[in-house]
Amino acid sequence: MLWPDTISKKFNIRYPVIQAPMFGVSTPQMVSATARAGCLGSLALADLSADQSADLIRQTKKLTDQPFAVNIFVHHIPEITESLKAGYIRTKLFIEQLAEENNINVHLPGLEDIKINGYHEQIDVINDENCKIVSFTFGNLDDESIRKLKENEVTLIGTCTSVEEALILENSGIDMICVQGIEAGGHRGTFNAEDILRIGGLSLLAQVDDRVNVPLIYAGGIYNAQTLKASKELGAQGFQVGSMLLASEESALQPFEKERLQNVNAKDIVLTRSFSGRYARGIKNKYIQALESSEYILPYPYQNKLTNELRKVSKALKNTDFVSIWAGQSIHRYSELSTEDILKKLIRECEETDKF
Repeated sequence: MLWPDTISKKFNIRYPVIQAPMFGVSTPQMVSATARAGCLGSLALADLSADQSADLIRQTKKLTDQPFAVNIFVHHIPEITESLKAGYIRTKLFIEQLAEENNINVHLPGLEDIKINGYHEQIDVINDENCKIVSFTFGNLDDESIRKLKENEVTLIGTCTSVEEALILENSGIDMICVQGIEAGGHRGTFNAEDILRIGGLSLLAQVDDRVNVPLIYAGGIYNAQTLKASKELGAQGFQVGSMLLASEESALQPFEKERLQNVNAKDIVLTRSFSGRYARGIKNKYIQALESSEYILPYPYQNKLTNELRKVSKALKNTDFVSIWAGQSIHRYSELSTEDILKKLIRECEETDKF
């Protein structure tokens, strides 16, 4: 079995398999378990504050001395206009009423009560904590952030969902590119929050491979040896897996959410902006059906901050109709084994099958 070794050598890992940074699902324990499998763990920092980011990084370092990536959101923050203020009030009232009609008592925050974090304060924390691998999504880092990180010898991994985005990343000096297919669960990594970009992942991977020279990581639909092999043949040198770890022992999903996963079918998986204001792929429920075609979706990150309390309360109530359970299009049996065992099984299948 011949694994591509560019990424393995760069990060000093045995296999070029990467655990996806799934905010709200991946944990320091998942990162550590991934490292024990000889793969690269990813710690999802999303848009956390500097202090929260530092705390998670330190928790992870206590569990593993192996390399791991930290992942941040580099999204644009829309200006607060009078129109946004009015829309926020309308959306808040609509969602609170919808929740009440479904026996959920929740008071959502006002616009003045939410805290919006940019990624710039995380850059200093990442350097201070001496993290050497940074992946990011929702856009590109600004030139100053790229300079700061590269001065500290950090390897940068950007996310693209189109050839155009891949070229922007390469031209700005990003070291590796994660090509995210439409099949992938969770949020689309598009630079434009309102753009779905419906191109299939393997088609996109082949096109990006034709146009850029940096190493490519593929994310979207990998759950067995055959799907991993397909991405390898089309140019991937790294293989990012996420949905196959959703029900793992280290996943932050609760038992009732994992149970819902075991009963999902293809028609249940949809793209929606209803929870966060950005397109994400997950399991359709009553909340998504009520919001998706309505006027009550604010731009990211305001919708995301507004609905956070609803999701928190609904988790406590074990109500699958008002939580976001992100999942990709490759429906399979979601293993509840440890992340380490799930990844080792995938690697073993790849090395044993004649199809690889």
